[in-house]
Amino acid sequence: MSRLGTITRRSFLVASAAIAGGVAFGIYKLRQPIPNPLDPGEGSALNAFLVIDQDGVTAISGRADMGQGAQSTLAMLLAEELDVDWESVRVAHGPASVAYYNAAMMESALPGAEYNKSSWMRTVGAFVGNAGGRFLGTQITGGSTSVRDGFDKMRLAGASARETLKLAAAERLGVAADRLRTEAGAVVAPDGTRLPYAELAEAAARIEPPQTEPRPRAEWRLLGKDQPRRDMAAKVTGTQAYGIDTRLPGMKFASLRMNPRLGGGLQGFDPAPALAIPGVEQVLDIDGGIAVVARNSWAAMQGAQAVDCDWGPAPYPDTTEAIFARIEAAFDDSPNSTMRDDGPETQDGTEITAEYRLPYLAHAPLEPMNATALFEDGRLTLWAPNQAPLVQQRTAARGAGIEPEQVTVHTTAMGGGFGRRGESDYSELAARVARQMPGVPVQVIWSREEDMTHDFYRPGVIARLRGVVADGTAKQLDARIAGQGMTAQVAPRLFDIPVGGPDRALVEGLFDQPYTIPSYRVRGYTAEMDFPVSFWRSVGASHNGFIHESFIDELAHAAGRDPMEFRLDLVRPESAVAAGVLEAVRAMSDWDNARASGRALGVAMVWSFGTPVSQVIEVEDQDGAIRIARAWIACDPGIALDPQNLRAQMEGGLIFGLSAALHGQITVSDGMVEQWNFPDTDGLRISGAPRIEVQVLETNPHLGGVGEPGTPPAAPALANAIFALTGTRARELPLDRQFDFVL
Repeated sequence: MSRLGTITRRSFLVASAAIAGGVAFGIYKLRQPIPNPLDPGEGSALNAFLVIDQDGVTAISGRADMGQGAQSTLAMLLAEELDVDWESVRVAHGPASVAYYNAAMMESALPGAEYNKSSWMRTVGAFVGNAGGRFLGTQITGGSTSVRDGFDKMRLAGASARETLKLAAAERLGVAADRLRTEAGAVVAPDGTRLPYAELAEAAARIEPPQTEPRPRAEWRLLGKDQPRRDMAAKVTGTQAYGIDTRLPGMKFASLRMNPRLGGGLQGFDPAPALAIPGVEQVLDIDGGIAVVARNSWAAMQGAQAVDCDWGPAPYPDTTEAIFARIEAAFDDSPNSTMRDDGPETQDGTEITAEYRLPYLAHAPLEPMNATALFEDGRLTLWAPNQAPLVQQRTAARGAGIEPEQVTVHTTAMGGGFGRRGESDYSELAARVARQMPGVPVQVIWSREEDMTHDFYRPGVIARLRGVVADGTAKQLDARIAGQGMTAQVAPRLFDIPVGGPDRALVEGLFDQPYTIPSYRVRGYTAEMDFPVSFWRSVGASHNGFIHESFIDELAHAAGRDPMEFRLDLVRPESAVAAGVLEAVRAMSDWDNARASGRALGVAMVWSFGTPVSQVIEVEDQDGAIRIARAWIACDPGIALDPQNLRAQMEGGLIFGLSAALHGQITVSDGMVEQWNFPDTDGLRISGAPRIEVQVLETNPHLGGVGEPGTPPAAPALANAIFALTGTRARELPLDRQFDFVL
């Protein structure tokens, strides 16, 4: 792949997704074709998602790779329609461009539970997703929307390119296009003549693409079958280049030191101790912190630690206890949202109450934050592992003091993201450094300690629930949850727009679950403070899944019912799809047969990102410590486009959720985050991980996400299993503060 970034001579309306009408931002603006952002050099860009050159076919993804495999699945969608051999397809990330806007992300942000949205609501959502996505430039990887958004776009792009190549071949051969077929990267004539796509691509690029429809599922060759991921060989051989591997001629390295009291500012510093370290060349003021520039990253990091800094105070309560006191005080105010308000305020029966507290959490990807920047001739070039190229472009431009159009963003592979790389602080800080070093490429790399103590954290929350059971079932569930509102912080950072009103992220995973409970009420209370928070894998469902499914378990036991059967009775009338994953995991785990002494099962089911996931976890008592022995997962994303990768994502989501449940927390003392590195907030080790089985169902009428839905059920399934084993109910996380585990 040569150059990606400038506008070609021909425009392409992405995925043929014209907006049929609208008034929000002006119909003329919405109907304008989106320019094709690809300039492939010697190849031909038939549309924004495909380049054909002499080396073959490159699928262009608008979504980033952070280990979730979405780029491979998106490439499969295109390859399916284009009739090319899977082994020959290359995958590249596209440039920063509105052409790759994420309509599914905008649509999923609308109110209304995913499992029961009406066709009318989905039509409105599709319009808002396309209009809002184009207007805001939501080229974002997140929300388990990559494949949902690309399902039609990539297939239509492949089908359109296929038919355009046939038209080019028909012109050359003098044969009607409908007599031609395609296979293995070539157009084939009735007499057997084969014209490789590379020979036709230049002519095809001059032809107006015809309207065409993707093939029916019955004709799929690649989709729905296990396929090797296109990135896997490089990753297992160590040849995959991540952002931190970027190397340019004459490159320098810089390490940051920002106020450990987040947002507190810098009142002064003494660079002398850093400049005395061999390899250190200069110390820069970067507005709120310092950057030490050196000939290598080790000298830069040592120098950053040596600088004597005078930090300002924290703009938030300076201890964990004071922060949670502020959260608790939010219950005294009016609710920010009442996203579910079903039935009367009271019901007759046995009342159960519970309070749950969940900690702040760091994203902690394995590859720390980094970005490489070069400022020269009034322009900035940025190499950054990121989830939102247009966001990086805007904020890097701000850091360099130039316009966004003067910034070129190259998105590299990521060593983990989990939502952290949807933020752009690392790119803005790299731009500030590069602006002071014109003509010199500089890699700004964060130490692990700087990374973990300067995150945008998953909010800590307090939830107070009241329920009523009678006649063996739930009559009432009244949930109040307090925490910082994520959307009000994130929207200004990502899109430079203020957002008010109900904060859906605070209550998702509580208000939108498919349970038939006569009185079902969910209210959210936002705590205002300047502690930095953002989206963490599975967002609100990550904490509300634990809250909701733990309390459902408490209701089941109060009603004297089996927790699985209790759930099924509540779910069946509302959603056959959700009931299906419960029934599947019931059979997989042999739930109905009693366990041996010292063993117990727990279950949880959470619907998030369009996909219901049910998990059963088996624990065992091992000399007084708890071993997580086995886990069963059943999910229903509608269509298993990439089954092998789907199963891997469910397993990874479970492990991610269990790690946080056992060990994850961020605490604050004297305004500073206390967890500095992985030993301070550990992950699940292989020795402590369960054997996992995954079953994928395909009854969901709507395509759901897979990267995040595996996380929310993990913590409650484990906590419910621990209750079944020990009789002790866990209402706070992490669990290792209350129980001993086999690690």
